[in-house]
Amino acid sequence: MDLRKVRKLIELLEESNLSELEIREGEETVRLSRFPAAGLAPAPILAAPQPTAAPVAPAAAVPAPTSFAPSPQESGLPAGTVVRTPSVGTFYAAASPGAEPFVRVGQQVKVGDPLAVIEAMKMFNQIEAEVAGTVLAIVAENGEAVEFDQPLFVIG
Repeated sequence: MDLRKVRKLIELLEESNLSELEIREGEETVRLSRFPAAGLAPAPILAAPQPTAAPVAPAAAVPAPTSFAPSPQESGLPAGTVVRTPSVGTFYAAASPGAEPFVRVGQQVKVGDPLAVIEAMKMFNQIEAEVAGTVLAIVAENGEAVEFDQPLFVIG
């Protein structure tokens, strides 16, 4: 794998809220991950490309930190805590096509309940509720491309 591609992947990891990224190109695999150290800023760790002999199981969904802040009454949103997307990607309201959505408007949620999934570069990050309450609004549409810090839900 080209060193320039690896450097670009490191830059993308640093700019995103992803905690881990794995890319396979032919028989080579590059895995980047960042782990917070006590008192230090997270730094990406680069694993050397390794040939893979057997198929590798798909990466499990990793909960991503999300931005939760009381809404300063954004245009058209009800008053409550706005759940925002932690990264650029595709918003999915359910775990798979045809499955029931994680939440619906009016549903009660507890801290840690799954709300949605954001897919970015074949990595799926589960969005979890960090506040308890009622889902007042679901702002994003299923399958919609979302931008960093875009409102997804309002919980009141």
